[in-house]
Amino acid sequence: MANFVALKQEFAACSDFLVALGDSKRQAIIIRLLEAEKVCDGLQVPDLTEATGLSRPAVSHHLKVLRDVKIVDYRSEGTKNYYFLAHDTEAVAQLQRLLADVATVMEEHNR
Repeated sequence: MANFVALKQEFAACSDFLVALGDSKRQAIIIRLLEAEKVCDGLQVPDLTEATGLSRPAVSHHLKVLRDVKIVDYRSEGTKNYYFLAHDTEAVAQLQRLLADVATVMEEHNR
């Protein structure tokens, strides 16, 4: 039998990460950073405004959301900030565990 209390706790733990991933503009930022990862050491906000069609303040806001859940990190060179994908994949692993647990409950229900 499923432990729904534990499942509820897993959902709560993944909530901010899911919200961050759920926005199409943030998805566009992530994809643009993935595309750039092999060819450069990070992108600046103006590079991301082109990819998203958003203003600089809006891109900065979305980057903050992504930084808060450790999807994106940045480094400063003087007055310039360069954003890149963080390599901390714990939140991704946590989401994978949640999805596996949900799939298990669904499979048990269908038996």
